[in-house]
Amino acid sequence: MTAVQLQSLLTCPHCGHQSLETMPTEACLFFHTCAACGETLSPKAGDCCVFCSYGSVPCPPIQQQGSCGSCGAPG
Repeated sequence: MTAVQLQSLLTCPHCGHQSLETMPTEACLFFHTCAACGETLSPKAGDCCVFCSYGSVPCPPIQQQGSCGSCGAPG
């Protein structure tokens, strides 16, 4: 079993800015404001959080279980 990664590199789809963020372990992060362009990121349809849509690593629940217990989204 591999360890859960808690850091994910978010890439803004609007301007391409990247930021290394720490993911919460018990909840989904639905919104993230890009530090470069100010756009608010939200998950793509079918994704549970911004990390699953725009991150280099999916959120911890998806990594562990293949689905998100906090919101019920499949991985």
